[in-house]
Amino acid sequence: MSYNDVFLRACRGESVDRVPVWYMRQAGRYDPDYRKIKEKYTLLEICRQPELAAEVTLMPVYKLGVDAAILYSDIMNPVASIGIDFDIVKDIGPVIHNPVRTASDIDRLKPIDVEGDLSHVLETIKILDRELNVPLISFGGAPFTLASYIVEGRPSKSYRLTKTLMYSEPQLWHRLMSKLSDMAATYLRAHVKAGAKAIQLFDSWVGALAPRDFKEYVLPHVESIFAQLADVNVPKIYFPGVSSGELMPHLTALQIEVIGVDWRLSLSEARRRTGGKFAVQGNLDPLVLTAPTSIIHEHARHIVDEGMQQPGFIFNLGHGLFPEASLDKLKDLTDYIHSYSEDQIRKGVSR
Repeated sequence: MSYNDVFLRACRGESVDRVPVWYMRQAGRYDPDYRKIKEKYTLLEICRQPELAAEVTLMPVYKLGVDAAILYSDIMNPVASIGIDFDIVKDIGPVIHNPVRTASDIDRLKPIDVEGDLSHVLETIKILDRELNVPLISFGGAPFTLASYIVEGRPSKSYRLTKTLMYSEPQLWHRLMSKLSDMAATYLRAHVKAGAKAIQLFDSWVGALAPRDFKEYVLPHVESIFAQLADVNVPKIYFPGVSSGELMPHLTALQIEVIGVDWRLSLSEARRRTGGKFAVQGNLDPLVLTAPTSIIHEHARHIVDEGMQQPGFIFNLGHGLFPEASLDKLKDLTDYIHSYSEDQIRKGVSR
């Protein structure tokens, strides 16, 4: 099969013959075959078996016809290497057994050893580099989002302990964020060396911060990650998560190609707030997938029309797929976006 590079071309703002499509959490519980695998193995057990992790990564490429694969992994995986003991607990998420809340907790965090502790992840990437005919996206967790787990000890809606550390102990906070930033940059660099063709930094919960606080306590560390990766010649995506529209004007100095947008902000407004510097990725509300097909098409058509107003657009969701999503609806949506956008481009309606 010929190599499909439409996703990479869109990331770079180059001409495309159709809009590329991929979905966050596209390898997951909406797929009955994946659910069967999860009856035998936990998420972390799958990640530790390169052949199996590669198989799960490949599933949506074959079943949905998407234009990029995203590595089957979890943003928490690399923190084990720096000394964080955690489990992924059903119906809860990451549960940290040794939370980081004091200077001594931060002191005990060690540099990441990707080759030694996470060789299974690199082997999965190498397998996929051989097997895929679309680009592989690898990813890491951004410092604030990772801190929100390792400080709180588990998922939180208020981020009380995280913000308390941030506001009350800013020096400790920046030390922690620096360690997490260096970890993320080292981890993602190793992924590219192993064969990843793009990288995405997930900052799922940073929209919980006021823009002023984001700029002071978080943005320098996100900038640091991408500065450290400036020589890595693959597209870089920053996804500032949900409810992050007010943060967009502060992102213009990031050394990235693509910005992820959630459904609360239009693509055109995201472009305006970031000075038109980046390609945009997004931004269907995942729960639109609960609607009848005609409604899904209507919402998708609006997003595609808006996204194609300028070069550099990748169709995605505004957040990850949910377990109850329909495999058939996702396949239909992918086909619809491909056919509709191809027709529009052929007509010269959009760029």
